Amino acid sequence: MLDKDYVYKDLKSKFKYANILKDEPMSKHTSFKTGGPADIFIKIDNEIELKEILEYAKQNNINLNIVGNGTNLLVTDKGIRGITLQPNLKEINIEEKENKILITAGCGVPIIKLSKIAKEHNATGLEFAVGIPGTVGGAIKMNAGAYGSEIREIVKETTFIDFNGDIKTISNSEHKFVYRNSIFSKINGIILKTVIELPKGNIKEIENKMKENILSRNEKQPIDKPSAGSTFKRGEGFITAKLIDECGLKGYKIGGAEVSTKHAGFVVNNGNATSKDILDLIKYIKEEVYKKFNVNIEPEIQIVGEE
Repeated sequence: MLDKDYVYKDLKSKFKYANILKDEPMSKHTSFKTGGPADIFIKIDNEIELKEILEYAKQNNINLNIVGNGTNLLVTDKGIRGITLQPNLKEINIEEKENKILITAGCGVPIIKLSKIAKEHNATGLEFAVGIPGTVGGAIKMNAGAYGSEIREIVKETTFIDFNGDIKTISNSEHKFVYRNSIFSKINGIILKTVIELPKGNIKEIENKMKENILSRNEKQPIDKPSAGSTFKRGEGFITAKLIDECGLKGYKIGGAEVSTKHAGFVVNNGNATSKDILDLIKYIKEEVYKKFNVNIEPEIQIVGEE
């Protein structure tokens, strides 16, 4: 059992720059606005202390959890044991080379901001990300995508630190990108920064595409209610949201959780949902879809915490 009080005081004495909190409600750090407390929550914005905290957790045999900005995350009502670490590195560097734009971005840079920076430099290829609310780190880990494009199409390399404190850089192919997944779902490592490579484009075409994507998102998605984006993965040979809709589940509620009336692929928080409400609704949706179509649908969101 972790002695939270001792670890909290010890960390506060050793790490002056990190934002260290005890029993921090994860509802403050997820777009679902639900989730119990993290024993110790650390938001850190420099690489040196990040490496030192990794070493501290290893030496003291403390469970370590890595989170981004929580836009694809559901934390259980019991919360997260050990140290929950939110890397917030926001370095941005831009280089033009042979009619291409190379952008180096820290893991904590919002992917929306990155898409706008690309536009400012007449670089095309990130228009799809203008409505994605996550960070660069999350986008790499989950191979974020929208409107027929994915982050894997533009990544040149990624630098990460493993839980032993070793820093490594991998090429695009070494990411092992697949649909909504990458090698970072399988290894104990924290993304530090990524280099993306974009060709020059036509500024008017870039702007028009971004406007189209924002308009489409606003029209089709329930952005007025807390959610974690699309709740379920795309199916092989079927549209998951369509199956959920054909089960008559739009508007179906368990507690404060609801299948969006605007888009059946989204589970939303009506304002008073618990994580259990959301998990129970996800389970019910899966069961109903299987019953009607004999198809297994899988959550796209990441679920963490004590059960």
